[in-house]
Amino acid sequence: MLTSIVGINWGDEGKGRMVDLLSEKQDVVVRYQGGNNAGHTVINDKGKFVLNLLPSAILREDKVNVMGNGMVVDIEHLCKEIAKLREGGIVITPQNLKISDKAVVCCPYNVAQDCLEEDRLGDKKFGSTRRGISPIYADKYMKKAIRMGDILHPEYLRSRLETIVEWKNLTIEGSYHAQGYTVEGLLEWFDKYGTPLKDYICDTGYYLDKALKAGKNVMLEAQLGALRDIDFGIYPYTTSSSTITAYGPVGAGIPNHKVENAIGVMKAYSTCVGEGPFTAEMFGEEAEQLRKAGGEYGAATGRPRRVGAFDVVASRYGIRMQGADEIALTKLDVLSYLDAIPVCTAYEVGDKITTEFPFGEDLNIAKPEFTVLKGWKCDISKCRKPEDLPKEAVDYIRFIEKATECKIKYVSVGAEREDYIVMY
Repeated sequence: MLTSIVGINWGDEGKGRMVDLLSEKQDVVVRYQGGNNAGHTVINDKGKFVLNLLPSAILREDKVNVMGNGMVVDIEHLCKEIAKLREGGIVITPQNLKISDKAVVCCPYNVAQDCLEEDRLGDKKFGSTRRGISPIYADKYMKKAIRMGDILHPEYLRSRLETIVEWKNLTIEGSYHAQGYTVEGLLEWFDKYGTPLKDYICDTGYYLDKALKAGKNVMLEAQLGALRDIDFGIYPYTTSSSTITAYGPVGAGIPNHKVENAIGVMKAYSTCVGEGPFTAEMFGEEAEQLRKAGGEYGAATGRPRRVGAFDVVASRYGIRMQGADEIALTKLDVLSYLDAIPVCTAYEVGDKITTEFPFGEDLNIAKPEFTVLKGWKCDISKCRKPEDLPKEAVDYIRFIEKATECKIKYVSVGAEREDYIVMY
């Protein structure tokens, strides 16, 4: 069976936590897009781990983890991430981690170009994580990227770099007037960080196809959310890859298979890292209280997240884009300090009220319309069944469920692996 775990909103919904939880019943977990520009924080009996590139099931020793062809891989970051996990007692071998030979490598010049462009843009910057994601995806579609499989063929790798580095320096040196790169320097980088990964590189699409035909359970893990999708998100403040369920089989290397169950993840309130329109955003002391209560700081960057009320308009759109069959609602416990809980149920756009998610200038000028629900004002972190929850918490869940038109199956009430409730 093929299942997906996807983000409904702007990312940072808690997908890693849900993958870690639900992967118990999976055989294989696959990251199918993105790079180290976002982080999944997972807390289990071994400690707290922040994963940027590795699938979240890497913390379960009996699961196979796959980095799909849709990913962009900073091999230096990956080697350091693996080393850090091993220090925490996590076992990582070619038996439980497989890297697609078709995934592209995010090189040092991609990171440099990302930083140089953000600096050039100044106040008009996109809010990039400065990790080279946009430049390397651009290189991929210009057919000027190095792929993981090239690491296995040193002479071919050299010939590719000789062409690419000359072209890349035209931009870095000629346009940005910055220090360029040399083929020899990059070959040393590939030798240092690519060599340790050679045994992990394989045709992961072939492996996954065989696994599914043998009846294995495979889960696709997305990075970021629907509103950061390159096609359907808040362009241009998006990521550079497709974050939606429909791309999952493509980015995993198994376009001949269909997702049978899409689980959408969204928080009980809204968060957003980076620039772009965020209609339900809170400001001032109200925002700071929510940010502190939820520990809302980026797992990859440490940046304070923008926070706001739950956004029905954005979430209903995200659910439609993801084709979500059911929802996992995270961090409900964070709202326990509130007497009254606002929910954004519509947007005011000019002289009109809309419940459909707008784009372009309409989204830029949209103002939130709120419905206020009663808070529960008690600790719910020990609740493990729906009937353990206070009435007001159940009312909040049911309100969101009805408004977004999608069933909420899982509700997390704490950061630990077992802090969750199955609603049905």
